[in-house]
Formats: sequence, structure tokens, C-alpha cells
Amino acid sequence: MAVVNLQGYKVDKIDFVNTTENGTKIALGNKYSYQVQYAVNKSVAKGTFDIEVHDKENPDRFKIHVIVVGIFAYNPNEKKELIHTETFKALFPYAKALITTVTANCGIQPVIIPNIDIDNQEIYRIDGPKNQ
Repeated sequence: MAVVNLQGYKVDKIDFVNTTENGTKIALGNKYSYQVQYAVNKSVAKGTFDIEVHDKENPDRFKIHVIVVGIFAYNPNEKKELIHTETFKALFPYAKALITTVTANCGIQPVIIPNIDIDNQEIYRIDGPKNQ
């Protein structure tokens, strides 16, 4: 069995604001978070990818914020940190494509978020109570 297997995904949120004038140049910034929750006594996890791309100088002028949720089967013999990175890698392309598609279909230059090197990021782990 692979480390993780994406069973399905859905978009929980899309917020898009674009009040810039045509031809306005803006500097984009982004922030993101990714969390994984594990089902009790099952090899199923939910990954939630939350990303916002915004105008660095005036976020109220241009901002796209999406939340994409994936359901994964995973190999219970693997470390949680590996499951975390592998679920991120499986879900990230869907969020990236969504942002590009939404912005391209709004008559502006499509926003293509850069790849995120999850393998070199700090992963903070909080384990729930053992009796769940």
C-alpha cells in the first residue's frame, strides 16, 4: 500500500476580491496552513489546506482565499510526519489549480502559486487524548 491514497476532496471556501483597476501592478504575498486530523481506530485522515494570496500593500484590494479538504486512506505503519507531508503533496495541486482557474476566469492574469517544499518545513504535531 502507498503511504497515502486520496479518496476524494472538496472545496470548503472560496473568497475572491478584485477591486484593482485594469493594468494595475501589484506585489502578491501568500500565507497558508495545513492540518491533518486522524479518525479514531481507522486508517483514514482529513487534510485541510488553507491558502490566501493577496496584495501585499492592500489586501482588501486583491485577495483570493481557498480552503480545500481531502480525505485520505493511509498506511497505519507509517510515521504521522510522513503521512502529513504525503497528504499535503497529494492535495496541493488541487488548491493550486483552483486558484489559477478562478483568477484566469475572472479576466485577469492568472495567479499561479509557487510550489511549496513541504519536506523542508517544520511540522508541529499535537496528539489528541489516547482514549478517543
